[in-house]
Amino acid sequence: MLTRADLLRLGFSDDGIKHRVGSGRLHPIAAGVYAVGRPELSTHGRWMAAVLACGSDAVLSHRSAADLWGIGYEEPGRIDVTIRRRSTLERTGIKVRSRPKMPGRSVVRRFGIPVTHPVQTLIDLATELKPMRLERAVNQADVHDLVDPETLRDSLDAYSGMPGVKKLRTMLDRHTFRLSDSDLEILFRPLARAAAFPPPLSKHWVLGYEVDFWFPDLGLVVETDGLRYHRTPAQQARMVKRDQTHTAAGLRVLRFTHWQIAYTPTEVTDVLRKIRPHLSAAA
Repeated sequence: MLTRADLLRLGFSDDGIKHRVGSGRLHPIAAGVYAVGRPELSTHGRWMAAVLACGSDAVLSHRSAADLWGIGYEEPGRIDVTIRRRSTLERTGIKVRSRPKMPGRSVVRRFGIPVTHPVQTLIDLATELKPMRLERAVNQADVHDLVDPETLRDSLDAYSGMPGVKKLRTMLDRHTFRLSDSDLEILFRPLARAAAFPPPLSKHWVLGYEVDFWFPDLGLVVETDGLRYHRTPAQQARMVKRDQTHTAAGLRVLRFTHWQIAYTPTEVTDVLRKIRPHLSAAA
């Protein structure tokens, strides 16, 4: 893929470019952009052509950048490009955004294509995607070792004020927020008491596993989750096996996030109140 400026720098004249277009050696793809040899383009080729068509300060961004990083999906018929200068440029089939203040650290190259860094890409996605899709993109970025959620959360401070940062930070806080064991116990015990539960045993061993809270008279295990994103496959397998062991023995298992216990305690007490009669009947 070459631009007209590239060809001129290589020594081709205007007539030389026209001749090669006429002979089928160059194929116009967009304004001032040519494919060499054949006109058919791969997805990567279309992305590169879109970036080149928007100028030297252009980068692939938003959903197209997410698709290039493997954390999103391609929207047929639309390519997202950001221009790092003031511009009113319009291109058919390209959603062009002018963002002259986008920092240089936000731009990298992948497969030779200028593209927004994964952190910038996720911030941009936060301006467009619903929470569930955004959460999926963050998970995929973690799976592909592009950026882990804790690093992403720390990185957002450098992008303060940028659209999308607040939404992304709120989502990350809900899933990476963690209480200390002592704070967790201090906050959870009143919630259990408000739902007419007896005092639980904390950090107690039940059937070979240490659990966060254990109500022996009710056969209830309560586990809390403060690191949803950061479980290794081995940790996930152990968690599943632990829950299976307790359930197979006739115990009830409830899970709450640390965020729920600290910031939405009514959700916790509501669930506890609803399950309490069933536990009394089984006790």
